[in-house]
Amino acid sequence: MVVFGDTKMEFPDTYDLVDIVEKQCKEEGINFYRAASHFEPEESWRLFGPPSRVLRWCCTVHKAAPQTLKIREVLGKNDYVGMDFVGVRAHESATRATYDEENFGKKQKGQYSHNPILEWTSAEIWLYIFSHNLPINNTYKKGNSRAGCLFCPMGGGKSDSFRYLCYKNEIDKYTDIIRDTIADENIGTYITNGGWIERKNGRDIIGNETKYTEEIIGDDLVITIRNPSTDWHEWIKTLGEVSFEYNVEQISNGFRISVPKQYDKSSECKLFKQVFHKAAYCVKCGVCEANCRNGCISFKDGLAITNCLHCKQCHNIDDGCLAYHSMQLPKNGGRVMKSINTFADHAPKIEWIQAFFEKGTEFFTDNTLGPMQISMFKRFLLDAKLAEKNKTTPFYDVVTRLGWESEEAWGLILVQLAYQNPQIKWYIDNMPINETFPRQYLEDKLVEAEISPKDAKSILKAFKRLTEIPLGYVINFGTTENSGRQLSSLRRCKSTLSSELVLLYALYRYAEACEGYYQFNLSTLMDVNVDSVGISPVKIFGFERDEMEAMLRGLSAKYNDFIDADFTHDLEKIALRDYHTSADVIDLF
Repeated sequence: MVVFGDTKMEFPDTYDLVDIVEKQCKEEGINFYRAASHFEPEESWRLFGPPSRVLRWCCTVHKAAPQTLKIREVLGKNDYVGMDFVGVRAHESATRATYDEENFGKKQKGQYSHNPILEWTSAEIWLYIFSHNLPINNTYKKGNSRAGCLFCPMGGGKSDSFRYLCYKNEIDKYTDIIRDTIADENIGTYITNGGWIERKNGRDIIGNETKYTEEIIGDDLVITIRNPSTDWHEWIKTLGEVSFEYNVEQISNGFRISVPKQYDKSSECKLFKQVFHKAAYCVKCGVCEANCRNGCISFKDGLAITNCLHCKQCHNIDDGCLAYHSMQLPKNGGRVMKSINTFADHAPKIEWIQAFFEKGTEFFTDNTLGPMQISMFKRFLLDAKLAEKNKTTPFYDVVTRLGWESEEAWGLILVQLAYQNPQIKWYIDNMPINETFPRQYLEDKLVEAEISPKDAKSILKAFKRLTEIPLGYVINFGTTENSGRQLSSLRRCKSTLSSELVLLYALYRYAEACEGYYQFNLSTLMDVNVDSVGISPVKIFGFERDEMEAMLRGLSAKYNDFIDADFTHDLEKIALRDYHTSADVIDLF
């Protein structure tokens, strides 16, 4: 049989293709089914809040769970698990290159997955399609490189532009939901610049009420539930016997649970808390039911849990409940993320850098900087790998030989900072090359990422300082504009760097960050929206495809012992020699 997992958020052209395949199946006597959530997207986006890169409830609610439940229904087997055959390929991203051919539970909890075309290239994919005369999704003919959900938080940049040009009316439906659900006074830029994909909790959801709170009062952990959506007596069945005592009392619009505080951090209490996450927030999405391989959970006539075997698979979900995970409010309304404000209000100045390169190690005992200034500058030098423990490093010697104001020197320094300094990495991750961002928009984005408003201002002021050192005036890291005396906009710019060797260094750092991913293709590097531990040189420097091809060909010719690049037959293969390291590339300088 064929089961189409209908997220109800697919490309219009995808539905046309599905109709073709369904007709073909009927002609060949193959059973064809459509599996979909009982929620329409317009409903689920309001129940869970718009999905984001961190809060990706949509894949499970609209795809994985409905498929599993549909197949169980067709087979009449409540314990069906089976295996997904997944069409991901290693060439698509650095993350996918690390996938195993088979796995259990990595794509969907409790589900086997097999990736049969993991090692296929795009050329082999198209050759197979044409040789077997398979129907083609017309969305690819409109410039779209992928055909997943129409409006996805994992997208961005060029792909979003193509989608909007092709399917404006359909996408407006989702942006309207964001406008209706998110409290942001700059909602226009929040949507167009991708602020919605950074949401980490339910703080900015309009009308979101706190249904679950916990606090330590005296000797007890006290959990308070208001306006619960399901019966906790059912969910507690999933735990079996609870080893500690607890007390439940009714209060207005809910109940209060007391547990001796010594159990607060125990693994059993974590599951106990999840019972009440579920009771407070459950919207009957079906994920717990799909995770249960014993058919013990049913929502047909309201929540009913029978003959539970206490396997706890229904707890193997973020925070025990996706609705709670997506809509929960930060504790005490606070911001818990460690600040990325590494320079405070003391980002490096050109005179500090000049003095450092003139004096070397002596700079640390002979400078005029104040205590905070020297502390912040030391952080910059440490992350740039120029100094450590008040002494210069071998990398400092390399930069000095190159000339501390040279393009190559600052290209290398930027690569070091991209991997070592979270503030620089934030600029790279959140400010695509050659896009101008209003200061207020970036401040709001930082605050949304749980950075304090004061630190958000400092982080953006630091960007202006960084454009005034060789990072800015030598390799063109970025520019800023003022309105009067106030910073009004920021822009990260395409680098003027043209050094092939700096690119080679950046490639090796990329491969090492991806834990030894030494073979990839150019399309992977050009896609700056790929979710990867490694940072593509394209994302750091903004190189165009033709520039990348030219530099890679040059590297392959001059340094074949380090790299082989082949662009014949649209294969775009880039292979680094895994017996070399990024340190070996530094030696080439």
